[in-house]
Amino acid sequence: MLEALGDANTVALIGFTGGIALGLAARIGRFCTLGAIEDVLYGADDLRLRMWAIAIGVAILGVHVSIGAGLFESVETAYLTRVWNPFGTVIGGLLFGYGMALSGNCGYGALARLGGGDLRSFVIVLVMGLSAYFVMSGPLAHARVWLFPVEENATSPQGFTQLLELYGVSPMVTGLAFASALLVLALSKAEMRKSFRHIAWGIVVGLAVVSGWLGTYWVATTGFDAEPIETHTFAAPIGDTIFYSMTASATALSFSVGSVLGVVVGAAVGSYSKGHFRWEACEDPRELRRQILGAAIMGPGAILAVGCSVGQGISAFSVLAYSAPVAFISIFAGAAFGLKQLITGFAPAE
Repeated sequence: MLEALGDANTVALIGFTGGIALGLAARIGRFCTLGAIEDVLYGADDLRLRMWAIAIGVAILGVHVSIGAGLFESVETAYLTRVWNPFGTVIGGLLFGYGMALSGNCGYGALARLGGGDLRSFVIVLVMGLSAYFVMSGPLAHARVWLFPVEENATSPQGFTQLLELYGVSPMVTGLAFASALLVLALSKAEMRKSFRHIAWGIVVGLAVVSGWLGTYWVATTGFDAEPIETHTFAAPIGDTIFYSMTASATALSFSVGSVLGVVVGAAVGSYSKGHFRWEACEDPRELRRQILGAAIMGPGAILAVGCSVGQGISAFSVLAYSAPVAFISIFAGAAFGLKQLITGFAPAE
């Protein structure tokens, strides 16, 4: 495959395949970060949050079994090689969660809705991708590095697996322990155990994240080009896709571009299969203004947190990075605050 397609096209195909699975999970399985948070806070329904826990558990299990089998080295991933900045994770997570609430979707959710014909999401995707680049490598990049210093090549991997390994605990045991705890917690509710749809699509999402890690690791270790080891996340990759669309004649494909396009295609297929595809536009300028503002906040938030609800919420969790639980809690808190502002306001109860 590498000889026929080349390294860049191969990782793009890997990203595209996993992205299709994620797009189908969003449209058919209703896998959604904000939706899960809304269900818990305002619908007294935690099934989608439990589905999220299944995705994380499966991703952790898949990664650590692969490490034990010699198919993957998590210490080479960006979540573990970059020195963790807790302040950046908390601030970025809060901003991302708040922006997600204002927009009504995270980057992944917006791509999935775009695949279903929602043109409002097209605006969200564009603004989020551009705002992420604005802070990552654009005019505010120097200010970001000054306020939130970035240190690469950490002296020790920034993850729980490697920390416990210092005390003689093997990666396989660590992965099995964390994954089992999450899966048992997710399935502790009888209603969840009876819901095949929630369980199945949670597994699909977890396996999609694992496929990204294993696929890019394989290319990086057997190919000829220095391809990064990565998996699905949806902040900077949206900006990467916009950039590629403007410079494709001089820019190689990447995993990020394949992943983003895969989600849109998978969501479109899922929408058509359910008869849900329809073109939609925003009829209320105030709503669109709010969504644009939320997208503009989400992009920088994801860059500061080094990942979005999928990037930190599942991908970083899969390698048990220190940042993952902190980012997840921060995103949840930011989203809860934003939803409260939108739904109940801040007027004191009478």
